[in-house]
Amino acid sequence: MRVGRGTVRAVNALTARWAGAVDGGTVFSAAGVWPLLALLADGAGGAARAELADAVGMPADQSAAAARELLGGLAAIRDVDSALGLWTKRTLELRKAWAAGLPAEAHGVLTGDLDADRTALDTWAAKRTGGLIERMPVALTDDTQLVLASALALRTEWLRPFDEVPMESPYWSDRVPLGLRRSSALLDRIGVADTPGGHVTRLKVLGKSAVDVHLLLGEEGMTSGQVLGAGVGILDGRHPVVPGEQLPYGEPGPGLSVAKERRTRPQPPSLDVTTVAYDMSARHDLLRLHRLFGLTAARDATDGHFPGISLFPLAIGSAEQSTTARFGARGFRAAAVTAVAAVPGGAAPALRYVSTTVTARFDRPFAFLALHRHSRLVLAAGWVTEPEPYPEQDEGDWG
Repeated sequence: MRVGRGTVRAVNALTARWAGAVDGGTVFSAAGVWPLLALLADGAGGAARAELADAVGMPADQSAAAARELLGGLAAIRDVDSALGLWTKRTLELRKAWAAGLPAEAHGVLTGDLDADRTALDTWAAKRTGGLIERMPVALTDDTQLVLASALALRTEWLRPFDEVPMESPYWSDRVPLGLRRSSALLDRIGVADTPGGHVTRLKVLGKSAVDVHLLLGEEGMTSGQVLGAGVGILDGRHPVVPGEQLPYGEPGPGLSVAKERRTRPQPPSLDVTTVAYDMSARHDLLRLHRLFGLTAARDATDGHFPGISLFPLAIGSAEQSTTARFGARGFRAAAVTAVAAVPGGAAPALRYVSTTVTARFDRPFAFLALHRHSRLVLAAGWVTEPEPYPEQDEGDWG
């Protein structure tokens, strides 16, 4: 994937800022929102242009090219599908320069028949995400002049699958979560970073393609935003990680134990990991966080804010994202559909050999980042609070 480091940093920075604004278990994709904001910034004017440029993290006159670069890079990643869609009323005339920057096949028409248009938008969302997102997250009304949407779907199979086991957890003591366990001799898959909010344990779960998932467990008391922000800082190199083979004996990080074990014969070191499976979805109203996404001025329907898109005065009437993520024994999958709608708007016997065993347990709420391994672009992020139940347990018996 060829995406400039500046663009990757800008998208990941939006991930970190968004993480600081979410609450509770959730999943979201800044990589799904960012190209839409960048394209809007290119066509905006006045205060809306400045706010969108600030949210995107680069000058507005550079944002459209960066959005196209990002979308092209996503399309080149194996096991990642991405798409951009634009629908306008027949009576809305677009600026040729702005429209030319979008794929020709992306442009559709809003007929004015709300049921038919809704069906067409939902069909696009489902098709582009392999059925993971069934509805386009947009408030479609008679006043809707334009819908700009992105779809992102990713999947990966683990290089080494987990075994499914019942998990015992003091935090989830009212249920039996579906635990995932596996062992490895590769201690560099685990590490600890000292971050401004506290120590964070990072586990890298590698996929067969270039998509990996990093699990992040912070110190008790750290917020979801602190842990996710720390994960982005680790990717950016701002928070160095001490790898497993260099960790001291004892409990060097959250959920971690490092022990020296005597054995009867030489054995390689061991990393024993237990985490939980999760299957989660969320829907986000981006206008509720309008300052974060640079949409404060653009919401004002008493004026037009996008002269570079159309001479017709436009304002943002709705902006939402639907997301889903599943982490299981064999792999990971996630999807996001984001849509922006514009409306009119003026101890043992003596033994000879010693080996190191690192034990990691993710048995309370933790964060995850799904990312492209080589560029370190974060594709999806989330905070896990509700693991899947162990299948042999009737969930109702534990309520």
